[in-house]
Amino acid sequence: MNGETRLLAPLVPTRGYFPDFLTPPEGLLGLDNALCALRETPPARVHTELSRLSHARPLPSWIRAMGDGDVRQIGRLAGTLHRYHDVAVAPYWPRLQARIEADRAARGRALLDGGADRLLASLPPMLRWRAPVLEADYPVDRDLHLDGRGLLLMPSYFCRRTPVTFHNPDLTPVLVYPVEHPVPRAVPALPPERSLGRLVGRTRSAILQGIGVGCTTSELARRVDVSLASASQHATVLRDAGLLVTLRQGNAVLHTLTPLGAALLRGGVPAEAAYERSGCG
Repeated sequence: MNGETRLLAPLVPTRGYFPDFLTPPEGLLGLDNALCALRETPPARVHTELSRLSHARPLPSWIRAMGDGDVRQIGRLAGTLHRYHDVAVAPYWPRLQARIEADRAARGRALLDGGADRLLASLPPMLRWRAPVLEADYPVDRDLHLDGRGLLLMPSYFCRRTPVTFHNPDLTPVLVYPVEHPVPRAVPALPPERSLGRLVGRTRSAILQGIGVGCTTSELARRVDVSLASASQHATVLRDAGLLVTLRQGNAVLHTLTPLGAALLRGGVPAEAAYERSGCG
């Protein structure tokens, strides 16, 4: 992976601008769709965005060639991104997906409970909703006007400290914001084999089924007909075993199933085991 990291580092610096064409909207449909879209980026756009990047730092010869329209180099970039994903993201995807889905469940609940105002007010503390303006701790002073367009909110496991948006204001407005990263527990969790051994029993099976698409501890207790303390205890055991994720929402917590927890209920394999690469079609 070191080779891929060295190749990609000039394109994605740790701070500051990086080209918008690296994050096409087709990424919502999966990695292969994103890479197909990247390969099809108009050469003029590649040139413009890489030129903006070159103002901040010298670029390697292969990136300069890509900016000059060398289609082989943009193919090289797509291949490098795919290899990087295979090593640095795919092995950890179930954990990342569980954290992202927990955040999506929390935002969806806020939207249902109080509309757009409640949703925007529920975002992480580096984002502040003061109607009609959403303020953000952003690396540069900038105003982004929606002008009647929608705003796509995208939780990200890898986005840290400050949100990110496209540099080009004419692109569809997207706000990438950090998901919550829980503080490591002071008491280490039980080894997986011992945690899973504690799962046997009807109550915890009912707890898993009761969580559904997400619920608080109080709702879980009502659904399974157990005390609040019992629901909390069972949720802790399931969380230690990697079957659910708990996200704090104000004075309450929201429990959601991980891919492993959902697979256990289905009696099948985790979703990522069925992953198949598709062509550009």
